[in-house]
Amino acid sequence: MLKKELRLSYLQLRYELSSETISNYSLEIANSLLDLPVWTYNYYHLFLSITENNEIDTSFILSILQGKDKNIVVPKVLEKTGLIHYLLTDSTVLRKNKWNIPEPAEGLEVSPLKIDVVFIPLLAFDKQGYRVGYGKGFYDKFLKECREDIVKIGLSLFEPVDKISDIEKHDISMDYCVTPKKVYTF
Repeated sequence: MLKKELRLSYLQLRYELSSETISNYSLEIANSLLDLPVWTYNYYHLFLSITENNEIDTSFILSILQGKDKNIVVPKVLEKTGLIHYLLTDSTVLRKNKWNIPEPAEGLEVSPLKIDVVFIPLLAFDKQGYRVGYGKGFYDKFLKECREDIVKIGLSLFEPVDKISDIEKHDISMDYCVTPKKVYTF
C-alpha cells in the first residue's frame, strides 16, 4: 500500500481504539521493550504522546527509563527546521504545541549525535522495517542527523503490513518495532 493510504487507514483504526485498549497495549509494549538488548546505553530519545491522536502512551516507557536512571531526551518541533532535543529533568516545563504535542518550553539542548537509542512514533510499518508517520518528515530528518549506530525502535499499536510500496531513498528503516503482540527485528 501507499504511505498516504496507510496513513488514512491507520489513523482511522487508531481512533477506533478505546483509551483502555491503548493503555493496555502501551503497557504490553513497554514490558516487551525490557527484553531488548538496549539497556546499557546512556541517552534515550522518547517522544511524548499526543493523547488526542490516540497515540501509544509512552509514560510507561518514561517510567522504565527513569527507573534505570537513564538520560531522557525529548523533542521540540520547530516547524521550519525540524526537531530540537532537550534533556528531560525534574525542572523541565512541558507545554502542548499547536499539534497537541507535549514538548519542553526550554532546557538543556542535546545534540542528535549524543543520542544512543530513539523510540520512533509511527502509524504503520512494514515487514522490512520501514514506517509511515504523519507525513511531516520530522523524524526522517532527525534520524539523518544521528550517528549511524543509533538504535531505532518503532512503537506500534498494530502489526505490520507486508510492504509499503512507495519507500524512497531517504527513508530509514528501524532496527526493531514493538507491538502489543511481538517484537520485530530488522
